[in-house]
Amino acid sequence: MSQNKPNYLGPLIIVGVLFFILGFVTWVNGTLITFFQKAFNLDNTSSYLVTFAFFISYTLMALPSAAVLKMVGFKNGMSVGLLVMAVGTVIFVPAANSASYTLFLVGLFTIGIGLTLLQTAINPYVTILGPKDSAAARISFMGLANKAAGIVSQVIFGGLLLAGTTATTQAEELDKVVTPYLILTGVLVGMALLIKMSKNLPEIDEPEDDLPTDGSVNVAKDSIFQFPNLMLGVFAIFCYVGVEVIAGDTIISYGVTSGFPEEEAKLFGTYTLSAMIVGYIMGILLIPKYISQQAWLKFSALFGIVVTIVAIFTTGYTSVLCIALLGLSNAVMWPAIWPLAIEGLGKFIKTGAALLVMGISGGAILPLVYGALADSMSSTQNAYVLMIPLYLFIYYYAVWGHKKRIW
Repeated sequence: MSQNKPNYLGPLIIVGVLFFILGFVTWVNGTLITFFQKAFNLDNTSSYLVTFAFFISYTLMALPSAAVLKMVGFKNGMSVGLLVMAVGTVIFVPAANSASYTLFLVGLFTIGIGLTLLQTAINPYVTILGPKDSAAARISFMGLANKAAGIVSQVIFGGLLLAGTTATTQAEELDKVVTPYLILTGVLVGMALLIKMSKNLPEIDEPEDDLPTDGSVNVAKDSIFQFPNLMLGVFAIFCYVGVEVIAGDTIISYGVTSGFPEEEAKLFGTYTLSAMIVGYIMGILLIPKYISQQAWLKFSALFGIVVTIVAIFTTGYTSVLCIALLGLSNAVMWPAIWPLAIEGLGKFIKTGAALLVMGISGGAILPLVYGALADSMSSTQNAYVLMIPLYLFIYYYAVWGHKKRIW
């Protein structure tokens, strides 16, 4: 008597929608930076507080999120994360009414808290919803959904917030965010209720810590800080997220300061995300059949250095397209760095994973540094020089850093 195979289609659709929401909310920041810069007359440094407020939550909430999930479970944690995000989006309404940039940043930080919880809960589902040997394909599909959502969000919000109807006052300008963020709030609350009521989405039992992979690698170690490949990997993640966010979230503002009209520049962020999608597809097709993840990471870092240099020393479309091409360089860095960083951790793997998630703070800090450089140099173009040492460190990690087992 044959057993009925479980039907994963429904749960996978729900998880796919959640990955779409993750990308939609994350990649709209590039549009918000330019919008707030104009609405509040901000300098570059102040405008990149948008990314700081959003991404710093990953560092502050990575470990608390794990504790929350232990209390409420992964499924309920997803609902809680969505509701926290909804609180953040609804804060945009009083922020617009009071013309408070600070309150907008509070809203973004709150969205980031919910997003951290949601992302911590959702990733394990991609692995368990189907056969283990096809998990990589599901992860790749979810990544593509995430980046495609970013393109959609930048097209929609670019049309609504940039180069739309001409506003004569700050109040009219800020009022543009009210309706779309109320709609987004409704979507988030609706998804939270759908997940809560869903009977097809299974709960996840938290696995035990992994045993040492070679029988001895962590037997004599009693601290997570005794693993150089992990600690250097955390900084590699810090650098990678920084260059990814800079390439994706500064390009619209860079286009505007380079003389492109907002109507045209509002779509520049979609170029970066499109390049990332191409990189994702290339990675799916080529890794590991034709090239290892380590080699891909090395060549991606070198490509990032070359393209950044060309972007700094050219002008117009050539320079802008070079920044967009960094999306191709950055596409597969996360999945390439992660396995190199956690190799051999054994019983320390959970703590190591939390530290790697905290490395996402590069998306909070490094865009601020870029903004400060742009202000001090009086050039949003020359400030891209910041990315060269970041790519150099990623190259070092790909070639030598991940091999270190003792300090």
